[in-house]
Amino acid sequence: MAKPIKITETVLRDAHQSLIATRMPTELMLPIIPTMDKIGYNSVECWGGATFDASMRFLKEDPWERLRKLRDGFKNTKLQMLLRGQNILGYKHYPDDVVEYFVQKSIANGIDIIRIFDCLNDLRNLETSVKACKKEGGHAQIALAYTLGDAYTEEYWMNIAKEIEAMGADSICIKDMAGLLLPYEAEKLVKALKSATSLPIDLHTHYTSGVASMTYLKAAEAGVDIIDCAISPFALGTSQPATEVMVEAFKGQEFDTGLDQKLLAEVADYFRPYREECLASGLMDPKVLGVNIKTLMYQVPGGMLSNMVSQLKEQNASDKYNTVLEEIPRVRKDFGEPPLVTPSSQIVGTQAVMNVLMGERYKVATDQTKDLLAGEYGKTIKPFNPEVQKKIIGDREVITCRPADKLAPGLAKFEEDCKQWKQQDEDVLSYALFPQVATDFFKYRLAQQEKVDLTQADTKNGAYPA
Repeated sequence: MAKPIKITETVLRDAHQSLIATRMPTELMLPIIPTMDKIGYNSVECWGGATFDASMRFLKEDPWERLRKLRDGFKNTKLQMLLRGQNILGYKHYPDDVVEYFVQKSIANGIDIIRIFDCLNDLRNLETSVKACKKEGGHAQIALAYTLGDAYTEEYWMNIAKEIEAMGADSICIKDMAGLLLPYEAEKLVKALKSATSLPIDLHTHYTSGVASMTYLKAAEAGVDIIDCAISPFALGTSQPATEVMVEAFKGQEFDTGLDQKLLAEVADYFRPYREECLASGLMDPKVLGVNIKTLMYQVPGGMLSNMVSQLKEQNASDKYNTVLEEIPRVRKDFGEPPLVTPSSQIVGTQAVMNVLMGERYKVATDQTKDLLAGEYGKTIKPFNPEVQKKIIGDREVITCRPADKLAPGLAKFEEDCKQWKQQDEDVLSYALFPQVATDFFKYRLAQQEKVDLTQADTKNGAYPA
């Protein structure tokens, strides 16, 4: 029986997050939307992840405004976002009322599918967002952060898939952020998940280690429903396999996507000059476009690698790169073998850098490291190394409940703190997640509005501003 593979296009979110540090402006996205909207994607991933923070911080754009403009443009295509469960889009746990309000506003502004994950695969940290998503009529997709380690057995993945279905999720995503999933392993994993659950399975990977297209092929043969791809100018390297290549590979087979290569070529032609511009300006580093087989050895996602490179550069310690790479798996083991994905990847990566630069392991630890070892992020699959835990947090109490159970409702306080800047309900959420970045953005927005008012006033008075 023919079973076409569906494709989620990532060029408006993960592809540019992976290749040009999330710097694609909204204005660049808008002209190509009518063409993308004709293609028949399963969805277009266009929001969430690091785009929220980056659009305010670096592009001086309102992320909510971006979402509304994208929603206006896409008449026929589902829009998808990435949400870090109880962390929303930040790096710590937020109270349930803030999570619920964020989900409500994301769907109200145009999101159809919310892909929700937790950096430790602790499902307790996903309950609130899944319930909120369902309440608002959204599609809740739970993403499992894929990783390797003796605890991550086939049984582990099958059991967690059953729990996800019981939670009321609409689909499951295998989120392979570091490109660790090898082709034959993908075949086994998809078959195992398919035997454990009736939910559709979406596979998301990165090309970092060079195997992703083969992984998609074997996953398709095993019955995967959806694959995440990026249009070719923003594909490969630390991004996803190229959309057109996968469409062509499946053509005439039982998995034929039915997508039109002529339309895809228009989309690729549109983004190609921007790619050239990014290469010329240095925004796209050719380094991230190659194959890095070290990801398989050290299980380090692309974004984490680039973070680490810049941390070492700032400390004039670029020569310590390989030593840090070797330290990462050791830190991960001490920290209960978590998957390496935001924010656990930053916690483990930064700690590894500090261990190497200090010349003594765990001489200094970040606040996030301390919180992780105190259970504030949730439960890891294996226990922490007790000696390391003792050295870092001493006698601090370690919690075992769902971390958000300890948080009092927070929305009213964020409303109060943000009221002088508030121009729309959503501003409160921007402020709740990134107080400093949002405040800077609000000041900038006000200055721009005042400038426009001033210009209009001058024009009315017959004077033209210099």
